[in-house]
Amino acid sequence: MLNIPLRGDGSLDDKEVALLRDIAAWMDVNAEAIFATRPWKIYGEGSSTQKAAEKGQFDGQKDIAPFTAQDIRFTTSKDGKTLYAIAMGWPADGRLTIKSLATGSPHFTGGIESVKLLGPTSKVAVQRTAEGLVITFPASAKPAPGQVAACVLKVALK
Repeated sequence: MLNIPLRGDGSLDDKEVALLRDIAAWMDVNAEAIFATRPWKIYGEGSSTQKAAEKGQFDGQKDIAPFTAQDIRFTTSKDGKTLYAIAMGWPADGRLTIKSLATGSPHFTGGIESVKLLGPTSKVAVQRTAEGLVITFPASAKPAPGQVAACVLKVALK
C-alpha cells in the first residue's frame, strides 16, 4: 500500500500525481518481478541492509536509506527457475555486481542460463566471477533524469 498525502479538499497535488505515474510506468515494465513471486534464499544485499537488534522477518534485516545501485533485493518465480534482482538505483559507471551470485557463493551454487534487463533494452553483457555476477548495461538503457532508476534483472537459472 502507498501512503499518498492529500490536500485538505481530498485532491492530489501535481507532485503526487507525477509520482504515481512514475510508479505505474515502472510497474508496466517490471511487474513480473513483483507479482506471483516468492522471497529468495536471502532478502537482499548492499549497504542499506543492516542487522537489527531484534530478530524478525528476513532474519532481522531492515532497510535503511538512501538506496544505491549496490542495494539489491531478490524475488523468485514460484517454480524457482527465475531469479529477479532488483537494483535500487542505476550504477553510475553502467556496471552492476551481484555478490550473492558469485562463483562459490553459499547462497547460489547452481548455474545461470541467461540474464536480461526487463524493459525495451534487454541485452546486457554478463560475466560470473568469484566477486559476483557482473552485469554491464548498454548506455541506451540508462534511465532519463527524473525517471525511476531501479532496474530489474531477470536471471534464468539452470
